[in-house]
Amino acid sequence: MSPPEALAWRVMVMTWVFYGMGALYVVGPVLGWTFAGMAVLALYLGPAIRPDLRATGPVPALVWLWLAGMLVMLVALWGGHLGWGLGLKQTIKSSIGWAKGWALVALFILAGAVLPIRREVLIRGQCAIGFWTLVLAPVLLAAPYIGMPERIFTSPLKAIGGPGPEYFSVYFFTYDPASWTPRWQFYLPWSPFAALLGVVMVLFALEERHRGWMAAGVGAGLLTILASKSRMGLVGLVACTIGPRMLPQVLRSAAWLALSGATASLAVLGTWLLTSAQASVAAFKGARADSTRVREALQRIAFERWREEAPWFGHGTVQPGPHLVEYMPIGSHHTWFGLLFVKGLVGFGALFVPLVAHLVVVVADATRHPRGRLPLGILMTLILLSFGENLEIEAYMFWPALLMLGVHLREMADARAP
Repeated sequence: MSPPEALAWRVMVMTWVFYGMGALYVVGPVLGWTFAGMAVLALYLGPAIRPDLRATGPVPALVWLWLAGMLVMLVALWGGHLGWGLGLKQTIKSSIGWAKGWALVALFILAGAVLPIRREVLIRGQCAIGFWTLVLAPVLLAAPYIGMPERIFTSPLKAIGGPGPEYFSVYFFTYDPASWTPRWQFYLPWSPFAALLGVVMVLFALEERHRGWMAAGVGAGLLTILASKSRMGLVGLVACTIGPRMLPQVLRSAAWLALSGATASLAVLGTWLLTSAQASVAAFKGARADSTRVREALQRIAFERWREEAPWFGHGTVQPGPHLVEYMPIGSHHTWFGLLFVKGLVGFGALFVPLVAHLVVVVADATRHPRGRLPLGILMTLILLSFGENLEIEAYMFWPALLMLGVHLREMADARAP
């Protein structure tokens, strides 16, 4: 293994160890900036650096777009703080938050595109996390039924600052406040986030060639999704695994014939399908009605206040919500409404432009080559995650997937090279 590969592998293998120390929120940003430093050094020194650290090629154009977008995100943050007079102390604190959040998105993609990291190492590393998840699962699943507490402890590392104490806490499980039944988040701060990372684990594991490691990754991913009891995780499991594998079929004539037949049948079945779809959506929302109500209210308040008060640079930071949304912060639980509220149209565009551009590139590659399936599934999961979570505060755990997006861009550049 090259040094970057060895570093990525060791961090993945020790995920549960770091979680047991309450240190994952510290490890992620440190790893991201370390990889970025290695990438910049490799690009600067060129052939003067040791062979197993040399840059694999120039920085792809799409990576430059991500870097520019995340820098614009910082500018939007400063603009919001300046416009609302939040002061130097709050601006510095928020800028540090940017360095531990949005900046990591671009830095990990840069590292994957430049450093000598093979996709096989990342795939096996995800399966290794899955193996240890399965080893520890019996204890975690039994905990609520044998009288164990929800939270084991909160690490003193919380003193360095972060979004909340849950990022530094170690849990056996948590109780769902709506039904008072146990849910598991494994090594993540909360269950829906764990479910989407479970989807990512399944995506990685499906690319593993060793059957034993594949079984560990797929099994752990499925367990994480089901034990988290997240609706979004179930949607992601189906859409993000099947979608990328079905995409190449649209280029085949048989698929076009099937599509024509399906389109013609809509004339007869269209009304029934529409009614069924509406009923399914209603049932999906009704499965956790309180959660749906709070999220929709948060989104409505965020949108209205963005439009009326701060359309360009937003409010600079999230703000406490009213009793209607159970005092949850306005600008949370949705990346896009959160960006509008906190960073305005400027911040919204800073994510939208590179994300859509990357999606277009990956979709085009996935229709022609199997190497595009995994990055397409990752981007689909990211997009799904963005409609229920805030991406920036979860980048510290999404880093293997972001590295893979960069690795894929490098693979595409290598394939085009003469």
